[in-house]
Amino acid sequence: MSSQEEILSDGRFSCVARDPRFWEMPEKERKVKIDKRFRAMFHDKKFKLRYTVDKRGRPVNYTSTENLKKFYALSESDSDLSESDNKELTAKKKKKKKVKDKGEADS
Repeated sequence: MSSQEEILSDGRFSCVARDPRFWEMPEKERKVKIDKRFRAMFHDKKFKLRYTVDKRGRPVNYTSTENLKKFYALSESDSDLSESDNKELTAKKKKKKKVKDKGEADS
């Protein structure tokens, strides 16, 4: 910390502290806001890739959806909708499983 204080007190770099180009980006503005048309990319299997190696050949264990969540966020009005949609999707999946189980029992 003291080295950064020395840098800011130096006359050559004093403008850096006041220049908005060098300010840190606010947390709310870091992610790109997307609307409800594109919310399927967070849970659709077509967008999900499993990585085993990073670009330098080191072993990793993460998916592309984690990257999407890191860089994209649903817009405020759509995030409420997405939570309710997620509940609806899980309810539909449970219903499908029950129907399949009943169909297998009948066979």
